[in-house]
Amino acid sequence: MNNAPPLLEASALTVRFGGLVAVDAVDAVIREGELVGIIGPNGAGKTTFFNAISGVQTPSSGTLRVRGRRLGGRSAHRFAQLGVARSFQTPRVFKEFSVRENVRFGLKFAGKRPRKWIFWGDERGVPWALRDADSILALIGLSAQAELPAAAITPAQQRLLEIGMALATRPKLLLLDEVAAGLTEAEIEDMARLIRRMRDELDLAVVWIEHAVGTLLKHVERVIVLHQGRKIADATPAEVVRDAGVIEAYLGDEMIDESSSEFDREEATA
Repeated sequence: MNNAPPLLEASALTVRFGGLVAVDAVDAVIREGELVGIIGPNGAGKTTFFNAISGVQTPSSGTLRVRGRRLGGRSAHRFAQLGVARSFQTPRVFKEFSVRENVRFGLKFAGKRPRKWIFWGDERGVPWALRDADSILALIGLSAQAELPAAAITPAQQRLLEIGMALATRPKLLLLDEVAAGLTEAEIEDMARLIRRMRDELDLAVVWIEHAVGTLLKHVERVIVLHQGRKIADATPAEVVRDAGVIEAYLGDEMIDESSSEFDREEATA
């Protein structure tokens, strides 16, 4: 059980668009150091929930706290100041800027951190891998593309670059929205390993939405399942794939079935 302090707490969080309830009274707690997945069928409210917990969308009702501070209805900039960073389904990079300049923009957005001494020394509390643009590019595997315009790199590399820009803000909570979309099977596995590495090495909590359910379930430690805007499960991957409500929501989705079989095989050989 993770007893770390909560980074984010949502209580009865609800988002309505006219008569449509996109997120319906969802409770969720994300703690320091967690790697959490969010899954659900199309239209389940996953991205809307992300928008609400990152300041992109104002909740209609409910409460939202980030590091103990109530932020419901505040701007995305305020969320970023408190250590929340995110990616989007379609990468948002400055295509006319070089890859390195994109990351430098994120560093400028983060602002200065207190240093060990008054006027000099390393920034306190910042991991070495996030000290400058080149170290971030090395972490995400884009050092060789540093001088290229962002428009000249592949869509998969643009996804990595957007993650690099998010890391440049020195977050404590990283929200990743379908970062594996459009990637090959090998690229998806590489992305999953990078996500795990970021959590392990950078003192981050990571929340990951993904349609590649089988891959996500292999790498996360806890899974929140949304269906028609409601939370129907919040448990370990092994428990989620056997949950009757989840199975019904996915209508026997093959990826869920395959993941369940994989957990069965792992337990049988343990």
